[in-house]
Amino acid sequence: MGWWVLVGVIGVGVLLWLAHRLGWIDLSDKSRSSSKGGSSRGGGALLIGDEVFAPAKYEAQLELDERSRLPVPAPAAGDGDEGIFGDGPVRIRLDADGNPLR
Repeated sequence: MGWWVLVGVIGVGVLLWLAHRLGWIDLSDKSRSSSKGGSSRGGGALLIGDEVFAPAKYEAQLELDERSRLPVPAPAAGDGDEGIFGDGPVRIRLDADGNPLR
């Protein structure tokens, strides 16, 4: 009976791999970016547990991921300095070589 368990585990693994390759399910880990566009460790399969057992955490992570991809709105001409320059003009002091002083 022990070898049936092994065959079942391997069968489930092959089915998950096939479903991922065909695009039926997405097991990629989007919390890490790599040069290949995917994950190198395969941690995406473990994040399924958050979707099932901690849906609030999962939804919060989706919202955070979406907000981190949104562009920051560019300032308009009439916006002013929005208080980032303080009270007076901005002065950058340079040394003799033209490097900024700290």
